[in-house]
Amino acid sequence: MAKIEMIMPKMGESVAEATVLKWLKNVGDKIEADEPVLEIATDKVDSDVPSPAAGILAQRMFEEGQVVQVGAIIAVIETDAKVGAASSNGSPAPAAKQEAKVEAAAPVMMKEAVVEAVPYVHASAAVIPSHSGDRFYSPLVKNIAKQENISLDELNAINGSGDGGRVTKNDLLNYIKTGKKPVAAKVEQPVLEVISKPSVSVSGDVEIIEMDRMRKLIAEHMVMSKRTSPHVTSYVEIDVTNMVQWRDKNKGPFEKREKEKITFTPLFLEAVAKALRDFPMVNVSVEGTNILVKKNINIGMATALPSGNLIVPVIKKADTLNLLGLTKAVNDLANRARNNKLSPDDIQGGTFTVTNVGTFGNSMGTPIINQPQVAILATGSIKKKPAVIETPQGDLIGIRHMMFLSLSYDHRVVDGALGGSFLRRIGDYLEQFDPNRTI
Repeated sequence: MAKIEMIMPKMGESVAEATVLKWLKNVGDKIEADEPVLEIATDKVDSDVPSPAAGILAQRMFEEGQVVQVGAIIAVIETDAKVGAASSNGSPAPAAKQEAKVEAAAPVMMKEAVVEAVPYVHASAAVIPSHSGDRFYSPLVKNIAKQENISLDELNAINGSGDGGRVTKNDLLNYIKTGKKPVAAKVEQPVLEVISKPSVSVSGDVEIIEMDRMRKLIAEHMVMSKRTSPHVTSYVEIDVTNMVQWRDKNKGPFEKREKEKITFTPLFLEAVAKALRDFPMVNVSVEGTNILVKKNINIGMATALPSGNLIVPVIKKADTLNLLGLTKAVNDLANRARNNKLSPDDIQGGTFTVTNVGTFGNSMGTPIINQPQVAILATGSIKKKPAVIETPQGDLIGIRHMMFLSLSYDHRVVDGALGGSFLRRIGDYLEQFDPNRTI
């Protein structure tokens, strides 16, 4: 009977390790190909890992709660399939040597996901390289080191328990807990206060609900963002009558032809992508005292989940898509988000975020920046209002479709002139929407 070594799959460009949440199969259980074997969690997403082949689970290499590096063997599956390669004389390899390492398929189901959580970076912390000598430091270890103001020399001095002496997250956390001397200049506090005593309802008239893992990560990310960036919010009211009338005229034929709906979201994203091309200094992030200007325009769209939590799938290179392409991308990501079928790559790499508070009947909002981005746009509800209409024959009052746009931006790198001009440009693109365009 051949043996297949099940390998921890790569789950995103910056994901180097994952935690085993729960084994779905016990040793000796029969497994079908693509059947989920275990649940894993990263700092970005929770996923099921499917089996690469049908067989019997012969060995589990890690226990629940343990951290596993990408590429490590997580399980061994016994199968009747012939996996070994033919020998040099053309005959099959001996059955006892028929072993193969097969990387598990990329996770196909997302249990929980959050916006990408990047810890607070101390302004004086030096940039940690990915490699130092023969050592490799994962993005997660580098982020924790920045958060705790740990120098490269300190990292190099830590005895790593990972493959080849690699420093893992647990190594670094243990060092912080037991070996690291306090830094006098450090002023930032933990993102969430650790409560040592459990909450108790003495009177019995209070229901205590513990946050699920996703909500805890969202809470940490939001608090960290407010502590990292000095938020400023600007507003503009715009007339979107042409856009509304165009959608009313085209939504029926579009749904009949494409078998899906066209919402206002792709229209907003189109305007945002154009404005980001006009103002590239809004499409940036901050690393210490450096400004990183992003060449690609990757727009995240905040999406409410049935559980009440939030996720931000990303449309990559949104400025290269036409309106039809944006509509297809928006509908696809939104549907997969609500059905827990996003992949880790779907929520990574965003350079700007749009959130539609108008969906909930809100006129405007003050959204929190999705770190490490420097700006986020909130689109409000569209309402009919009396407004002044300028004509060559004079001004008159008419009923128009009006809405507010709200832009929160990081005042460290986006000043009022840049933020206000960028927001006004988005409004201009929406107000100047061509009512005769085709899709």
